[in-house]
Amino acid sequence: MKFLRTIFAVLALTLLGATLATGARADEWNKKTVMTFSQPVEIPGQILPAGTYTFVLLDSAADRHIVQIFTADGSHLITTVLAINNYRLKPTGDTVVKFAERAGDNPEALKAWFYPGDNFGQEFVYPKKRAVELAVIVKEPVPALADDTDIKVTPIVAETPEQKEVPVGEAIMVTPAPAEVAATPAPAVQETVPAPVAATPAPVVETKELPQTASHLPLIALFGVISLGAALLLKRFSS
Repeated sequence: MKFLRTIFAVLALTLLGATLATGARADEWNKKTVMTFSQPVEIPGQILPAGTYTFVLLDSAADRHIVQIFTADGSHLITTVLAINNYRLKPTGDTVVKFAERAGDNPEALKAWFYPGDNFGQEFVYPKKRAVELAVIVKEPVPALADDTDIKVTPIVAETPEQKEVPVGEAIMVTPAPAEVAATPAPAVQETVPAPVAATPAPVVETKELPQTASHLPLIALFGVISLGAALLLKRFSS
């Protein structure tokens, strides 16, 4: 019985660990973040009263950053807004929210939201008219919708403090800055040319005649003896 209780306890802990891991992955994937604001804040299209809200990054086939804002418990959708990448140099382990400064007593405008550990965040895209006003106030470009149609297909531009509309990529860093690679010239390759090799002439073999150390007299004498023998043999056989 004790052995069975041990087995059940191990199985229960295993299932609990799997459940917690699944929840952690889901939060990491949709960037679910609960935020509490002590005063009203402006978001694209409306003002949020002070309170607690849940921000979630929507999984969209439109290849765009679509943020949904819910009530604190996530039971009621308040609004859906569009965002673009906002890159920072050094990630932090906490949620970071940036605001655009406002003049007077007007609520601060929510500019960007960074999920813990990410080097990029969600910079909110405002309606065109409001983006022009904000750009003049904060003296920096503000991403804007080119028109007020569907946020899934409407082009995104940037409104400058000079009230000019420019491509968003020219005014806001929507992609990470490329690493600066020092242009180090490659070392010059010195070509080594071998020194000319002097042609070595082939050795000349001289053919020398051997000195004649003997005369022809012995050969003549031998020939005479042979001739004399032959004469004697002929004389014998003829007689």
